[in-house]
Amino acid sequence: MLLKGKKRILVLCTGNSARSIMAEALFATLGEERFDACSAGSNPTGKVNPYALEQIEHLGFSATPRSKSWDEFSGANAFDIDIVVTVCGNAANEVCPVFPGESKKVHWGLPDPAAQEGTEAQKREAFSVCFNVFKQKIQELMLELEQNSDLDPYSLMKAMQASFSSLSESEKASINTSVHEGV
Repeated sequence: MLLKGKKRILVLCTGNSARSIMAEALFATLGEERFDACSAGSNPTGKVNPYALEQIEHLGFSATPRSKSWDEFSGANAFDIDIVVTVCGNAANEVCPVFPGESKKVHWGLPDPAAQEGTEAQKREAFSVCFNVFKQKIQELMLELEQNSDLDPYSLMKAMQASFSSLSESEKASINTSVHEGV
């Protein structure tokens, strides 16, 4: 059953500079009718990757992304979090702080595009692929929720979790393109 009001989503990654920033922007724009989204990291870099900014600039994302600690979302002054979405294996395996509310956790993990080495074009491509996978999955989520208003967003996101772990090897390879190809 869909609970009334928007769901608050916290997207977590270790550095909060790339994947979590892009996913936050996508949830906040494509899913703005159903979600309030923010992102954070367990060990934030303190800056947003410029390639992530390139990917989100055309979305009309109203917030100015910044790399921040997940500590901002825990403690007495924090607001309730409904769904915690981890987008990297490190964050998924870390012991998260206790967030206010009855947050449920889902893992939508993708390889880190910031780890891509090589040319500017190869780096941009890694970010583009990662961004587009998140975009496609969030669009699928929104379509399912529009078609069936009784669906619970968390349950649907949890069911979609398997699609991230079952990405084909070619899809994973295109996210982390080998620099050694064509060298």
